[in-house]
Amino acid sequence: MYVVTGMATPPTPISWSEVVKKAQNGEIATIQTNPNNHNIIIITQNDPNVRLTSTYPAGRAKLDEILDNAGVTLDRFPQIESDNNSTDRLRTLLLIIPLFTLLVMVFLYLRPRNGDTRGGRSLGGGPGFAFGKSSGKLVIPQRVGVNFADVAGADEAKQELEEIVEFLKHSEKFTQLGARIPKGVLLVGPPGTGKTLLAKAVAGEANVPFISISGSEFVEMYVGVGAARVRDLFERAKKMSPCIIFIDEVDAVGRKRGIRAGGGTEEREQTLNQILVEMDGFNSETNVIVIAATNRVDVLDPAFLRPGRFDRQVTVDNPDYLGRIQILKVHSRGKPLDSMVELERIAKQTPGFSGADLANLMNEAAILTARRNKKIIGLLEMEEAIDRVVAGPERKSRLITDREKVITAYHEVGHALVAQMVGSVDPVQKISIVARGRMGGYTRVGAGEDRTLWTRSQLEDFMAFALGGHAAEALMFGEVTTGPSNDIERVTQIARSMVCEYGMSAKLGPISFGDKQRGCSNTLAYEIDKEVNALVQKALLRAHQLLTRYNLQLIAISNALIEQEIMSGDEMNQIFESVSQDGGANLLALRPFASDALALRSSGKLGEANENEPLRPPTEIGPRGFDLKKENPSKGDEREANIV
Repeated sequence: MYVVTGMATPPTPISWSEVVKKAQNGEIATIQTNPNNHNIIIITQNDPNVRLTSTYPAGRAKLDEILDNAGVTLDRFPQIESDNNSTDRLRTLLLIIPLFTLLVMVFLYLRPRNGDTRGGRSLGGGPGFAFGKSSGKLVIPQRVGVNFADVAGADEAKQELEEIVEFLKHSEKFTQLGARIPKGVLLVGPPGTGKTLLAKAVAGEANVPFISISGSEFVEMYVGVGAARVRDLFERAKKMSPCIIFIDEVDAVGRKRGIRAGGGTEEREQTLNQILVEMDGFNSETNVIVIAATNRVDVLDPAFLRPGRFDRQVTVDNPDYLGRIQILKVHSRGKPLDSMVELERIAKQTPGFSGADLANLMNEAAILTARRNKKIIGLLEMEEAIDRVVAGPERKSRLITDREKVITAYHEVGHALVAQMVGSVDPVQKISIVARGRMGGYTRVGAGEDRTLWTRSQLEDFMAFALGGHAAEALMFGEVTTGPSNDIERVTQIARSMVCEYGMSAKLGPISFGDKQRGCSNTLAYEIDKEVNALVQKALLRAHQLLTRYNLQLIAISNALIEQEIMSGDEMNQIFESVSQDGGANLLALRPFASDALALRSSGKLGEANENEPLRPPTEIGPRGFDLKKENPSKGDEREANIV
């Protein structure tokens, strides 16, 4: 093979006048122009391989016009071509490269990418295909790893769900008797009570696949995507039946339908409609159970709750005393506990705790033990863990003045003393003036009975207890600080609920006005406000009278708390008894800030409460240095109600 290589001969430059002369003589066959400048390539008639180059005059006139004006006749006029090869190639590349890049990106986006995720498999393909695919996580039976033995404190809920397990295991036992297959179970309860754990336990006991998805994962900005994901989810569940579908936070997609404009609402309603259709479309051989969880059952669509869709509603509340013991035993597995740690005692100190709170409690105790280089979890770590869960970690870096420390001590002891004196408030467990979280100090009561119903006298006792800090500040210092602001807010809420919701007003009677007093006349709203104010003033007066009667004990306990910073309920009771026995000699001299305006009255007492003299109303008090999570104790949140 012969290969001949060489370099192309470059065009020969000539002047423009020579170009015109050759054109007039008919010697030029073709002229190639460059659209970017005035350079031209000339191909002659005699030898096409010979190329000449020149530049025609700049101006607005075109090349053919210039030649025509130069006298080139029509029969000798050269062919004029535009040399667009390089430009066309550039334009083609500019079009092809972005298009090719876009195609590659689309291919990578649509490419299926299945993989394990947290012990389960993604049910969708790549992100592009997953647009209409369910994003639910599939957990195969071997990896569920949870059964009813791991669930404690929810015996009634487990009993209801055991029948679901029996159906999944032995469905023919029910179908032979003509029993209808349950299609759905709705778990209702506050956060942290174990709804997801119960659903996993059902799958683990029945040894069936478990698909978990959140209600918010169905809805997208594009209408129709949610419904497509629902169809895909149920289609896959049918192929794997028997199977359990768990939809967490189902209220995100199951809200009541209404006449509301907006694409988001339309998409959610289409998704809800598709769920309703899919649940109605099950036949008796699919063996697919839908378990949904929510803490907002009041906002769900009625069609969602009717029999035939969610046949059973199982309430999962915070555990009672026995339930807390069982939960603590479950979460203490594998944790070495000191012999002094009694789970029964811990359960009594944690009323209102959810299962998640108790699990966090045991975990915090283990972390504290490891931080202190101990091998066994002791009682001290358990007590500290309770405080961390309830009030947050200690804020040792927070600097307060001696005066603020004294005021905080009297404030908290005021709470504690009133709690001991009134009849129905649980015993005091702990008093602390150590800052924790957003709290500057706190008084923890508990170890009493779990309550679901509150009487009027119990609510009045609690209001007096909550205002004990306010009364102590007014009694000992002559004025109040911003500290009791949250106490006042809670008491006001309780009093308003007593009048507007619970029918506990003797004047207005058992009438429900609602929390917003809608539909009430101005006169009736004024009467409601008067009744609420009367209840608050009565509670404040009662706290003031109790602390006035036991002012010596208030001084002694507060001074001890200032030195110790943390005091147990038993220590407080011991000081109280010792002062009661010796008459409190020399304690009056220990009263804080004796030079202040609050001097001893002529009667020799620190203060007297006069029922005929109206107390200053607890209004316009600024924010406190900590937040007590305002919640009406009558609503059942005992954990927050027991901290002031």
